[in-house]
Amino acid sequence: MPTEPARRSVLALKRDAQKAAYQRALRSLPGGTNSNFRAWGEDTIYVDRGKGGLVWDLDGNEYIDLRLGYGPVILGHGDDRVDDYVNERMRKGVSFSLTSEDEIRAIELVKELTGWVEQARLTVSGTEATMHAMRIARAYTGRTKIVKFEGQYHGVHDYALISVTPDKMDDLGDPENPVGLAWGRGIPEAVSRTIIPARYNALDVLRRIFERDGNDIAGVIIEPVLGNAQGIMPQPGFHEAIRALTKEFGSLLIFDEVKTGFRFARGGAAEYFGITPDLATYAKAMGNGYPTAAFGGTAEVMSVLPDKVSHGGTYAGNRVAAAAAVKVLSIIRDTDALETIHATGRAIQAGLSQVLERKGLPYVFTGHPSMFGIMFAESAPTEYRDWAGSDHKLYDAIAIGMHARGAMPEPDSREPWFLCEAHGTGGYEDRIVQIFSDALDAAVEDRSRPGAVD
Repeated sequence: MPTEPARRSVLALKRDAQKAAYQRALRSLPGGTNSNFRAWGEDTIYVDRGKGGLVWDLDGNEYIDLRLGYGPVILGHGDDRVDDYVNERMRKGVSFSLTSEDEIRAIELVKELTGWVEQARLTVSGTEATMHAMRIARAYTGRTKIVKFEGQYHGVHDYALISVTPDKMDDLGDPENPVGLAWGRGIPEAVSRTIIPARYNALDVLRRIFERDGNDIAGVIIEPVLGNAQGIMPQPGFHEAIRALTKEFGSLLIFDEVKTGFRFARGGAAEYFGITPDLATYAKAMGNGYPTAAFGGTAEVMSVLPDKVSHGGTYAGNRVAAAAAVKVLSIIRDTDALETIHATGRAIQAGLSQVLERKGLPYVFTGHPSMFGIMFAESAPTEYRDWAGSDHKLYDAIAIGMHARGAMPEPDSREPWFLCEAHGTGGYEDRIVQIFSDALDAAVEDRSRPGAVD
């Protein structure tokens, strides 16, 4: 999630309309956007439309979309099945601050697909979902502290913005005793002290944290994979050990499935890894781009609602969000959409492997076929700190070069590629591999020129 990507490509895209939009937006929007993650300086992209696996910017440049809004678009942009259903339902009215049948049905589908969630509530963003899940963990246990892992992104509320995406690994402190690094100003120190950072896949460090603070740890919140670091996977037994550790110390295990939910499997990463947490958060793929999210868990843990924990929201469960969730989750349940996505990811990885092996570059794939990264390194990473040792500058140069050639991954090596069902038809696989190959050639050539700066 960059603030301004490096410029590497010799090719030039049409930019006149977007440059004008950028100057116009700067007068009203800080950075010219509504999110820091979209603010790329003069290279900021202003989108016009999307359909299926493609997006077009204001200048008419076409891209194969490998960002998919950071993962929500699981079926494809403008999916007629979803849009037609949402349009039909929204004509009955959108917001009442009363409960509709769509809301009930959406949560019934969450329960059916996950198999372990017994009760849940809708909200409108992943940020809200993780905020409420952490509050429930504190309320249920009567404790104050939450353990989270370096490099993991759980939204933009104060309790989530600790040790997220620093560029300098020294800022994270001693590997044996990580420090809580606030991401940006405005986060009260008293809040940051309630979050204990740990290292992903480092069970010895996590065990020492629990032995030191276990009596005050309400829960562990974890993305089942490092979704903000190319989807780094857990080592064998890692999730099982965390599950055992939380039970040993009377803490809750929270799976943040905002990115992995209904993408890795119909039951999300909990199904994929065979782990049953106490709470989980969902968003992104459950709405195919519509702003819907949920948090839920066992009936015992969720019993703190409604009498003991505050939760509300004028737009929680609004008709548009609830209808989108109903239709998307029904499609995921009833069709082979996920199988198509997973097969497409494997096919793209196979093509990329051929390209990279011809070049003789060390590389590893990280993550899951539906959400994977390419890391230029000799060995597979196990935690966020390993990102610094990879050739991420080469990756960033390739990503920018892909933009100029008609495919759009995030121009930051920490963000994985996302795939949707629509990528499984229309020859996208070969096009993506060819675009990557051409961008790789250009980046390597650029690097070899006299005076080039890595």
